[in-house]
Amino acid sequence: MLFKTCIRSFEWRLLAIPEDRAFLRRTSFYLLCFLLVGVSPLVAAQTLQQAWDVAIAHDYGLQAVRENTQASEHQLKAAKAARLPSVTVGAGYTALEKDPEAAVNFAGLSGQFPLAERESYSYQAMTVLPLYTGGQISRSIDAATSALQASKKHEAGKVLDLKLKVAETYLAVLRSSKALEVANSHVKSLKSHASDVDNLYEQGMVSRNDLLAAQVALADALQAFIQVENRLDISRSAYNRLLGREFQAPVVLDELTFETLNDSLESLIDQAIERRYELRVLKEQANALTHKAGAIRAKNRPQVALSGGYDYQENKYQVHEGQWLVGVGMKWTLFDAGSIKNQASASERQARSLEQQYDELLSLIRLQVRQYWLDTQETQKRLSVTEQSISQAEENLKVNRDRYEHGLSTNTDVLSAETLRTASQNNHANAIYDAVLARIRLKWAVSDL
Repeated sequence: MLFKTCIRSFEWRLLAIPEDRAFLRRTSFYLLCFLLVGVSPLVAAQTLQQAWDVAIAHDYGLQAVRENTQASEHQLKAAKAARLPSVTVGAGYTALEKDPEAAVNFAGLSGQFPLAERESYSYQAMTVLPLYTGGQISRSIDAATSALQASKKHEAGKVLDLKLKVAETYLAVLRSSKALEVANSHVKSLKSHASDVDNLYEQGMVSRNDLLAAQVALADALQAFIQVENRLDISRSAYNRLLGREFQAPVVLDELTFETLNDSLESLIDQAIERRYELRVLKEQANALTHKAGAIRAKNRPQVALSGGYDYQENKYQVHEGQWLVGVGMKWTLFDAGSIKNQASASERQARSLEQQYDELLSLIRLQVRQYWLDTQETQKRLSVTEQSISQAEENLKVNRDRYEHGLSTNTDVLSAETLRTASQNNHANAIYDAVLARIRLKWAVSDL
C-alpha cells in the first residue's frame, strides 16, 4: 500500500516537469527500485486494534488517570488501617534549672528533699486500639471503597474515550488518503483531456477558449491535490501523536469495513444506561460523599479506645523508673458550635448535586445514542446510492468525451462530467467512512467499543 501511495504521489509531481519521456522513464525506474528495495519491506499495514493497543500503552492522559486510581487504592488501605492498633515510640531529654525538691513541715520541723534529678532521660512505647468510633471508621472505609470504584470506572471509560479518539484519527487518515487518490485520478483525467484539447486545437478543430478552460481546470485540480496532500500529512501527524511516535513516522493503515446495524434503538439506550462510565462514576461519587457525611457525623458520638504500653522516666529518687500501663479512654465532643454538623451537611449537599448531574447526563446520553443510531441508519442508505452513482458518472464522462471528440458536445460538458465523476467518488468514500465512524461512535456510546 505504501508503494502505491508513493507512486501516486510521484506521478502528479511529474506533471510540472517538461515532457522529456526519457527523463521520466529514468526517474520512474530509479524511484521504483528505491521503493522495492528500501521502503516497502519495512512498513506493514497497521490495524485499528493494533493502534488501540499502542495508544493505550503510551497515552499520557490515561497514565495520569491510572495514577489517580492508584491513589484511591492507597486511600482505601489507609481507611482500613484505622481499625488496627497504632504503635508509637518516643524519647526525650530534660534539663531543669534547679533540682526538683519538696518542702515538708512535720511536727514543727521544716525541711526539703529531692523529688527528681535535674537532668533526666525518658522514653515510652504506646499502642492504641479503637474500640468504638460511632461508625466513623466503617463509614470512612465505605467512602474510600466507593471512591475507588469511581476511579476504576473512570479509568475504564477513559480507555473507551481514547479508543474513540484513535478511531476518529485513524479514519481521518484513511479518508484523506482516499481523497488524495481521487484527487490524483482527477488530475490524470484532466491532464488527458487537456492533451486531447491541445491536439484538437493544433488541428484547428476547437477554439483557444476550450484549451484555456481545460488548462485552468487542470491547474485547479493540481491546487486541490496539494491541499488534500497537506490535510493527509496533518492527519498522519495527529495519528502519530496519539500513538507516541514521531510526527513524520510512516503511516500505513489497514482498511475498515462497515458493520450492518441490527440492534433496536431501545435496546441500545438500555445498554448505554447500564454501562456508560459517566453515570456509574457519578453514582459512586455520590455514594462516597454520602458515606463521608456519615463518617463526619460519627465524630459527635463517643470515641472509645484501649491504650497500653511501657513508660520509663529516669529518676534515682523513684523506686520504679519504668512502668507498664493499660487503660481505656473515652472522648465525646458535646459542643462544637455546629462545625461537625455543617461539614456533614456540606458533603450531603455535594452528593445531591451529583444526583442532579446524573439525571441531566442520563437525558444527554439518551439523545447521544439516538443521534448516533440515526447517523448509522443514514449512512447505510447513502452507501447504496453513492455506489451506483460511481459507475454512472464514469459512463457519463466517457460519453461526453467521445461526443466532444466528434464535435457533438462542448468542453464545458466534459469538464462538468469530470467534476461529477470526482464528486461521486468522494461522496462514496465519505459515505463509507461516515458509516464506519457512525458505527464506532454508536459502540462507544453504549460502552461496547
